[in-house]
Amino acid sequence: MEWRVLILAPRGRDAQVVHDVLKSRGIGSRPCATVQEVLTELPRSAAAVILTEEVLVDAPADAFAAFVDGQPSWSDLPFIVLATRQERRRSPRALSALRSLGNVVLLERPVDAETLGSAAAAAVRARARQYATRSHLEQLDDTRSVVERLNRELEDRIALRTRELASANDRLMAEIAERERAQTALVQLQKMEAIGQLTGGIAHDFNNLLHVVSMNIDMISRLSTESRIGTIAAQARRAVGRGAKLTGQLLSFARNQSLLPRLNHVGELLAGMQELVAVSTGAGIAVEWRLGEDPALRAVLDASQLEMAVLNLAVNARDAMPEGGRLAIAVERRDAGATGLPPGDYVVVSVADSGAGIPANLLQKVFDPFFTTKPVGSGTGLGLSQVYGFAEQSGGRAFIHSCPGQGTRVEMYFPAAQALEQPAPVDLPEAPEDARPPQRHRILVVEDDADVRRVIVESLGLLGHDVEEAADGAQGLAAIGRRRPDLLIVDYAMPGMNGAEVVARARAMVGPLPVVLATGYADMAEVGRVLGTQSILTKPFDIATLSGAVAQALRKEGVSAGG
Repeated sequence: MEWRVLILAPRGRDAQVVHDVLKSRGIGSRPCATVQEVLTELPRSAAAVILTEEVLVDAPADAFAAFVDGQPSWSDLPFIVLATRQERRRSPRALSALRSLGNVVLLERPVDAETLGSAAAAAVRARARQYATRSHLEQLDDTRSVVERLNRELEDRIALRTRELASANDRLMAEIAERERAQTALVQLQKMEAIGQLTGGIAHDFNNLLHVVSMNIDMISRLSTESRIGTIAAQARRAVGRGAKLTGQLLSFARNQSLLPRLNHVGELLAGMQELVAVSTGAGIAVEWRLGEDPALRAVLDASQLEMAVLNLAVNARDAMPEGGRLAIAVERRDAGATGLPPGDYVVVSVADSGAGIPANLLQKVFDPFFTTKPVGSGTGLGLSQVYGFAEQSGGRAFIHSCPGQGTRVEMYFPAAQALEQPAPVDLPEAPEDARPPQRHRILVVEDDADVRRVIVESLGLLGHDVEEAADGAQGLAAIGRRRPDLLIVDYAMPGMNGAEVVARARAMVGPLPVVLATGYADMAEVGRVLGTQSILTKPFDIATLSGAVAQALRKEGVSAGG
């Protein structure tokens, strides 16, 4: 209704012609027959009125005055008057009638359709601006009422907010301090992660160097007949063994191993890390080990995770005893008792120190991530949270008991396993020093480290095999495509394509293929089971171990000479 144009042209076809012109411009209109009909429609709204001048002459002089004067402040309705060409000046009555319309546009007839359409469109646009003004005024009225209401409430709200702000300011200062501590801890964590990545890379490369040294020592001892050379080689092998143990510990710290839970004798695991704990705690800490030999002390857990948890606890205990003290690490079997755990038997690993202890108000927070009582930069606050998370993921729970001046004891509960649930890893048989394979075989060695690859190739040649080598997975697959080998020896960690991917693609190309997987990681037996091979060589290894692995892999597949 607001966008229509009212037409008052009662003579002839003028109304229909105007209606058609407006319709062609996309403007809606409503023809009216009398002045009274127009006055009836105007309160229902319109965008403009088009009327002929003779209507004003015939109608009362103030016919539209009441409507024009009664318009709201935003409204100034456009009137388009189709005037008759005047031979002389208009009469005072005619001029008064035109002025009474207010916003009026005169178009002298005859008027062409384009002029009429443009004038009507301009009137509609002008009316649109008036409608926009109306909307703005209504919004202003609404806003004014809202502002008035808000002003009435403002004083009460200011008083209330003043009280709240005083309280919030105290909380904000505490949160800022907490956030700064968390950010500092996060930076420290990122440093530790970077150190772990660097450690893993160094350990892996060092392991390869040890492997080259170990096999070259073995080759020297085999090629030399002097007894003194054998003695020197044995001493060198012992040093290589110590280096291999060190790299294993570094790889465990760097988490560069696939970690899977398996059935373990917990006491035996802890016994294997006594030297590491002693080195980590220092000479000022007396470490007491209470490790039961009961076969019932078995649990399904991740051995590396357990070692990391115990090491974390030992380091925390060391920091709590700067002047020295006693550290007790024990494992025993208990029932759930009042721990809140499901009923049953549990293997409990406890680490207790004689340090200063932890105040009661902090005991509930010690397992929270990033919480630490150490000075800034001295710890990440993640050690105890890792212990708690590891115990939870293993089906148990971690508990802490402490009293100021009486030390701290952390206990990790793991569900006890009743019997062996999986076979132990199969150890590779070691061939005698003078053993030689009864037949020659074609062997492909895929290893990215040139020195490691060379020494394996030379050792296999010394054992009497025909050996082909490849520096990466792509070259290895190309060699297999040219000629199928009797055996594939492949390194696990290689750039671009790891050993598992090489084995899978090779078997897709040529079918079942005997495989020996060489790796510097300690728990690759699990990967070997996935690949369908138990021939896993953990670097560094010697020629006898290599010979045994080759013989075992070939026997398993029943490969004959030249096969």
